[in-house]
Amino acid sequence: MRQNLRASRIMEPMTELQVSELFYSLQGESTRAGLPCFFIRLAGCNLRCNYCDASYTYEEAAHMMTLEEILAAVAQHPDVMVEITGGEPLLQKGCFPLIDSLLAQGHQVLIESNGSIVIDQVPPAAVVILDIKCPGSGSADSFAEQNLEVIRKRLLEQPHSVEIKFVLSDSNDYIWARNFVRRHLADCAAAILFSPVIDRLPPRELARLIMDDHLPVRLQLQLHTQIWPDASRGV
Repeated sequence: MRQNLRASRIMEPMTELQVSELFYSLQGESTRAGLPCFFIRLAGCNLRCNYCDASYTYEEAAHMMTLEEILAAVAQHPDVMVEITGGEPLLQKGCFPLIDSLLAQGHQVLIESNGSIVIDQVPPAAVVILDIKCPGSGSADSFAEQNLEVIRKRLLEQPHSVEIKFVLSDSNDYIWARNFVRRHLADCAAAILFSPVIDRLPPRELARLIMDDHLPVRLQLQLHTQIWPDASRGV
């Protein structure tokens, strides 16, 4: 049934998506940081996190592109990992045939989602990077709790198909995220990433907190901001 659904979604070449930007760079976050990656940044978001570094995805007009046009852009970088990000990419129904088409072409596909949308329609062959919002973001009540069960099912069907990210603004966010991990993710096989908002929580302080608690999480810095500190997009 799932394969039939995926086949029907692929066969929609005139599907249009609202696109903010397409670009080729290095993966800056996740456990795949440092690897070449083609980025499809879709427009629009249902959250307004106060540290957002991609607010242009909902503040500026989007470019309407067909599925075929996006795939043609990806084809200029064959055999490269592809990330679909935003904004919030899962708001657009066209995101799903895009994922299916990329997988059918043999790409490794990453989807970065803000945790407010249940990810059960994302095929297990794609990797979901789920960003659970902490109180310091202003969006802490946005998490769809159904995702906790979906995560476990995905990992049973396809190991390493989910990574979970927390962006931390201060030590209070750290405590909140630590308690969330201990309460809900203690037996979860997903990689768990703690990423500081650099101008709010120094990485050294976050490192100390993680080490003091012996917390089994990975401290994650945005690699692209270190390589291209003066670029706000397209990296």
